[in-house]
Amino acid sequence: MRVADLLNFAWQVLRGSRSRTLLILLAMGIGVAAVVMVTALGEGARLYVANQFGSLGTNLIIVLPGRSETAGAMPGILVGKTARDLTLDDALALKRSHAIRRFAPLIIGAGDVKAGARSRETPVLGSTAELMDIRHMEMARGRFLPEGDPRHSQPVCVIGAKVANELFGPRPALGEWVRVGDRRFRVIGIMAAQGESIGFNTDEIVIVPLAAAQALFNTESLFRVLVEAKSRERIAEAKADVEEIIRLRHEGERDVTVITQDAVLATFDRILRALTLAVAGIAAISLAVAGILIMNVMLIAVTQRRREIGLLKALGATGQQIRLAFFTEAMLLALSGAAAGLAVGELGRSIIAQVYPAIPFQAPWWALVAAPATAVITAVLFTVAPARRAAMLDPVQALSRR
Repeated sequence: MRVADLLNFAWQVLRGSRSRTLLILLAMGIGVAAVVMVTALGEGARLYVANQFGSLGTNLIIVLPGRSETAGAMPGILVGKTARDLTLDDALALKRSHAIRRFAPLIIGAGDVKAGARSRETPVLGSTAELMDIRHMEMARGRFLPEGDPRHSQPVCVIGAKVANELFGPRPALGEWVRVGDRRFRVIGIMAAQGESIGFNTDEIVIVPLAAAQALFNTESLFRVLVEAKSRERIAEAKADVEEIIRLRHEGERDVTVITQDAVLATFDRILRALTLAVAGIAAISLAVAGILIMNVMLIAVTQRRREIGLLKALGATGQQIRLAFFTEAMLLALSGAAAGLAVGELGRSIIAQVYPAIPFQAPWWALVAAPATAVITAVLFTVAPARRAAMLDPVQALSRR
């Protein structure tokens, strides 16, 4: 029996049992579409996190007070004692490292920001001029914080786009005075709208010089220090230098946590990949259910088509050819269902991408290959038993329906 004959025979069988064919195609299609959509969700989440970390800056190292390894908790929450403060002098000492391009100490708090009769509570960030380059911030109007000794400051500030709109409306904000807590600052810059970044909306913040933030919040302790290495290849060297410099300043104690952007991103990447694979595996179970459906339908078909099988064998068809006929039928069902599932999955992905345009939903290449491959393999495996039963039928008994 030629391949064309096998395909034509399988096609005629599928056309003759349209309800059964549609049910199997539906089961296969749902399984493949589920795999495509859940992997697209997982991959979209992974790419979104990667893009968010990329927007934080390049070659980034973050220094936090407290040692997470000794605490078994978040940095700065040590068992039995308070973590040693990270100070401006600690940050300035990082200039000794030849692997560090620039750094920006940070203090973060919250305060009421007022302009005339309008006011709102907003995060207030104290830092230096280097923050703009490290965080890749962009200015819509005006300029960023002035350079100079971080121990001394001018009464100036930079505000986010949303803060400017809420406090000043259509009026120009540049040059105007705002009150943050009990201090007054002149607005010298308005940041370009950038939106959310790792849970931190830069459109809703006010940035003041570091010394002003220390006075405003009555603290000498830094929230963290952002450090930029000179190149990607020197990140490890810069990290080691940061740890050693601060260790020497803190009487030989390693009481800070130094994390790299790549390390954090790699952790998220592993978690999200594992989650994507796990959810895809759960979705792939539906393909096994579809395979069982094919097996049951084929077993029933063997009983219903005994005379047809008997006639084929009486005309000279071998057991191998009978098995091939059943496998061809299963392959056509699986491939058609997989194609329909891929189309539906892509349609669902497109709809979700339209609803959440900020997240780059896309199915990974391995899912687009694995889903239809699993459908075909499942269909073939679950057709083995029905095909063997059909191949073992005696043509005389089959024709006599015994």
